[in-house]
Amino acid sequence: MENKKCIVVFLTEDTAETYDGKPLMLQDALFCPILTWCMRAWLKKGVRRFFVVCDAQYVDDAAACFPEEAAAVAGTEEDYRRDIGEFARGCWIEEVHEAMLPVGSMMLSFRTVAELARLRRAVKEEIVMFHQRTGVKVVDIDNTYIDPRVTIGAGTVLLPGTILRGNTVVGEHCEIGPNAMVEDSRIGDGCVVNASQVYSSELGKVVHVGPFAHIRPNCQVGDRCKVGAFVEIKNAVFGPDTKMSHLTYVGDADVGAGVNFGCGTITSNYDGFRKHRTVIGDNAFIGCNTNLVPPVTVGEGSYIAAGTTVTQDVEPDALAISRVRQENKPGWAKVRRALHKKPASKN
Repeated sequence: MENKKCIVVFLTEDTAETYDGKPLMLQDALFCPILTWCMRAWLKKGVRRFFVVCDAQYVDDAAACFPEEAAAVAGTEEDYRRDIGEFARGCWIEEVHEAMLPVGSMMLSFRTVAELARLRRAVKEEIVMFHQRTGVKVVDIDNTYIDPRVTIGAGTVLLPGTILRGNTVVGEHCEIGPNAMVEDSRIGDGCVVNASQVYSSELGKVVHVGPFAHIRPNCQVGDRCKVGAFVEIKNAVFGPDTKMSHLTYVGDADVGAGVNFGCGTITSNYDGFRKHRTVIGDNAFIGCNTNLVPPVTVGEGSYIAAGTTVTQDVEPDALAISRVRQENKPGWAKVRRALHKKPASKN
């Protein structure tokens, strides 16, 4: 039931000194502005109307905290005095002049950054305990950081050094960490993200990431894919069962199912002025140390020989090879050492 109350939050009377000059209510607690925490708590109590009074320079920051389900506006004190009657629409107006943070069922006020630090620790533990009650195993509470907006499925294990931020959804029976960062992403059931970072992307089911992989924004990784050690991907789509085991960069690409990338493969997606896309069909085999220079299409079932630079489309089931044929010159090294008066071997 909607609460017939309009809460007015005053940020203008906050005189505390903070590291970035912003009011206390716009400081972060677990990657989320404190004003967002408060509005979410009030929303759960049925409040649907909010007016935030702040200096003009903070209007955009305050507006970014507004819940979609509520009617909310940010403005200066002059705006408030002029517009609140019409905005409140007959609701009872409650003014909030102190910075506060919801902890459990209480709204606790604070006046300094030091007090905020203590409250941060409390809400950090509260969030972890909530997820533990829903079937998530957190191995090291002190070294795990979970944004209040994050959803985690039962049976998932969070190892030390895990940081989950933004509107992230982690499925069931995953293993995240150690030392992993996931932000604004969807992680399917049964995934492993080991010592890696994932941003604004989506992983299917049973995807293995890392160690030391970097999934940049706008990636869609299909079921059972592998994004292995020292692999970076960006703005790319991968079909199921595609493997990039190590030392590979794939950006701006559409990759099919069952593709195998050899070590050292890259897409040369940027020509200095524009980005270009690479298209790779199902079940292609990309040999080690391959350069794919887009715009280029590699057909289904084709084979790219190791050390090849691909600048032209490769038809399905073809072999592409572009490298100088090896030539051995007997005795060349011995003559060179003699010319430079170097011994034949080192002791």
